Amino acid sequence: MGKLGAAGKAGAVGKPGAMRGLAAVGRLRAAGRPRAIGRLRAKTEGIIVASDYRLARHRLLYVLLFGGLAMAAVVALFPVVWLALSSFKGPVELYRTPLTLLPDQVDLRKAAQVWQTLAFGRYYLNSLWVVAGAVASAVLVNGLLAYGVSVLRPAGHKLVTALMMGSLMIPPILNMGPLFRQIVALGLIDSYIPLWLVFGANPFYFLIMTTYFDRLPRALFEAARIDGCNGLQMFWKVAVPLSRPILAVVAIFAANAAWSDFLLPFLVLRSDALQTVMVKIYTLQAASATMQGFGPDKLLMVLVLASLPPVALFVLFQRRITSTVATTGLKE
Repeated sequence: MGKLGAAGKAGAVGKPGAMRGLAAVGRLRAAGRPRAIGRLRAKTEGIIVASDYRLARHRLLYVLLFGGLAMAAVVALFPVVWLALSSFKGPVELYRTPLTLLPDQVDLRKAAQVWQTLAFGRYYLNSLWVVAGAVASAVLVNGLLAYGVSVLRPAGHKLVTALMMGSLMIPPILNMGPLFRQIVALGLIDSYIPLWLVFGANPFYFLIMTTYFDRLPRALFEAARIDGCNGLQMFWKVAVPLSRPILAVVAIFAANAAWSDFLLPFLVLRSDALQTVMVKIYTLQAASATMQGFGPDKLLMVLVLASLPPVALFVLFQRRITSTVATTGLKE
């Protein structure tokens, strides 16, 4: 022991950096292992809880599930990563063989150049204007309808609910023909109004808001009624303050759908000055062949710029979106 202790001390003196590094690694392992085990033992939520990990077959199932989910994540994210990296390549580099994933250089000035060349800010503002109206329409109209069906429950509310649920069975593309004829008859071509109003009658938004309103305590509405509130005042003073989470989720869904919508804006918006980002990308594909200096690499950069708002929206509100979708349809 004395020799070992002396050798250890000699080694520590001879290699102080290495010993401190090994000691640090040891401390990290010692600190990380109990913490991870502690988290595993404290796992009481979900289908697989801490007690399930004691069995070998459950641990194997956990590894298989984790591996499958990891592969699915890679498959889902690879096209996005490829698009982002390829947008920085030049036209020659884009078609060079063998194909490479990483670009030779990442120059953010290319994004600014594409933005200025296409005057992309105008189409961004058009899309943001469409998104703002769509969010207001989706939250207000669907919220009032869901509130009436869930809380006020007038005569015929079950028929309204059945009609809204039945509309979920109809493919949206079948509604496009009659909807477009009405838009033309009302003289709303080259107007954002139909793009806003179409989000005001969405059965999915109605469903998740009705489910949420069903869980609100009825005593609060009765107390507000005794205090003299009418139906509309109860909506603004009781239902809306208590329903901010679901209203936020509907707003996020509507914003994402309005930003990505293409067919109806393409049919309605004829003027170039009113076009949204998605419509502009479509027309850009046809015109890029005649645009000097605008190759496929610039078009990929346009796609990246168009994808930024939905990606940012999902990253910022991912937890709220997934939690609400998971609990939609559940009733306590």
